[in-house]
Amino acid sequence: MTEPCDLSAVEARRLIGAKQLSPVDLLASCRARIEAVNPTLNAIPTTCWDRAEDEAKAAEDAVMRGDDLPTLHGLPLGVKETMVSGGVRTTFGSPIFADNVPEKDERLVAAARKAGAVAVGKTNVPEFGLGANSNNPVFGPTGNPFDPTRICGGSSGGSAVALATNMVPMALGSDTGGSLRTPAAYCGVVGYRPTPGLVPMSGRATGWSCLSVQGPMGRDVADTAMLLSVLAGSDPVDPLAYPVDPASFLDLPKVDLSSLRVAVSEDLGFAPVDNGIRETFRAAIGDIRGAFGEVVEIDPPLKDSDEVFAILRSLQFIDRFRPHYENKRHLLGPNAIANYEEALGYTFADAAWAQNQQTTNYRNFVAFMEDYDILLSPMAAVPPYPVDQLYPTHINGEELRSYFHWLGLSYGITNTAHPAITLPCGLDPTGTPFGLQVSGKRYGDHALLGISAALEAYMATIPARARPLPDIASLSA
Repeated sequence: MTEPCDLSAVEARRLIGAKQLSPVDLLASCRARIEAVNPTLNAIPTTCWDRAEDEAKAAEDAVMRGDDLPTLHGLPLGVKETMVSGGVRTTFGSPIFADNVPEKDERLVAAARKAGAVAVGKTNVPEFGLGANSNNPVFGPTGNPFDPTRICGGSSGGSAVALATNMVPMALGSDTGGSLRTPAAYCGVVGYRPTPGLVPMSGRATGWSCLSVQGPMGRDVADTAMLLSVLAGSDPVDPLAYPVDPASFLDLPKVDLSSLRVAVSEDLGFAPVDNGIRETFRAAIGDIRGAFGEVVEIDPPLKDSDEVFAILRSLQFIDRFRPHYENKRHLLGPNAIANYEEALGYTFADAAWAQNQQTTNYRNFVAFMEDYDILLSPMAAVPPYPVDQLYPTHINGEELRSYFHWLGLSYGITNTAHPAITLPCGLDPTGTPFGLQVSGKRYGDHALLGISAALEAYMATIPARARPLPDIASLSA
């Protein structure tokens, strides 16, 4: 460690509780790192330092008084720009909301702050979180910490960059078609997509849809699980929420990797994947397969995943964008317009078919996972592309059907309502991080996190698979 901001969240919290690290000093260290590297990367475009410094001082006073301290006491936090933050400018990356300052936090933000986290500001996103390039007309693009000319992923891109460069020890993300998992892969951090309902969403407009979730992001599995322990719950605000003991995520099961039966798939049986990514994935599996009891190369049953996802996600846009499209279309970006206009083209029959096929795939995937402890696949289908490119149009020379078609590796799992996590797994040939997607059983969040912690520890012993670190000095220059 060179600075307090370089500490893991778990270690920083331990030191705070032991009166060996001041929350004020930790926040000051994070602020110094943000001011050093954020001008290069643009990960946190909006900050709230006055409030954060007041909260850090109050946290320090509580430590000195000997108060009972909550789980995240004094830990700086990055909040995704699409999440409503009371008293803090929240634009969703859209000119329509350029001056929006909400009155109160949404549930996820409130839960983290109630647990002692000190929110330092908002992390950058694509407009309305649409797409995997965290570039919007309000704040501009966020660069990859390993190559600022390339994308960092999205839509939780700013959160991933802030974690990778140690601007903050924890950050909030959300995920529909990979919005939390893809940027984690591109930045060399951990992103966790929980079982839908584990983390209740107060902003879930289509309350019975399992596509969109919110979740924690961290530099390692332990940090991510600690943040999850305060986000999870059984809040009836979300109709998908179910009973759970949130504190149980502070004590993950210990896993012997040699006891596991593991499924491996390069493309989930349907997703377009760059040939270079396939080669990188094969090399990664070659390096780690010896740790497992049995490895089976097999594709899961995910029939018509492209069509199912395209239709079901469109249902969200009819209600969400109708007033903007009809009254302020000139202020919407191309992804928002494309989503709304595509949604208008579907029928009730299309929606019924998609829900039926999703249910079939869900049941088939549940049965598939009965034979395996986890499913391993690549997380992103292509390496990070240039920041001035909204999305890839071709993979291996084949034209893609939409701006999100290249995200099949992520939305294939989204459709199944199963949990998944991104783990850093070395670098790809471009010199940017390569992420491994680990999918678990339905409601198997504890088991998946325990397995992921064991796999993370194993990969740390293999130089080519250990978590890569960006060059902070060059980013600061």
